[in-house]
Amino acid sequence: MITILQILAVLLDVVWWIIIVQAVLSWLIAFNVINTYNPTVRSIWQALQRMTDPLYRPIRRILPDFGALDLSPMVVLILIYILRAIVLPNIAAWYLGIGTI
Repeated sequence: MITILQILAVLLDVVWWIIIVQAVLSWLIAFNVINTYNPTVRSIWQALQRMTDPLYRPIRRILPDFGALDLSPMVVLILIYILRAIVLPNIAAWYLGIGTI
């Protein structure tokens, strides 16, 4: 059980960094530092979009429309932080019988 929780923690860390990289890349594209005419940039951008859109889609349905400002990555990062810092340690403590929830 602890191994499964550790694997889940690593996967949450990977998703965290994918979202951060996508946010930085979107800023670089928005400020024309890099452009999507470059095939490498375009393929990286599309891969990141395909990985993160399933996470963002339910949150975008709930959040109100802020125009060009997309807050769904921030909401996903907050949820990942809550899972990583609160939920996983409590599950591990419950499984090991160390503390109460």
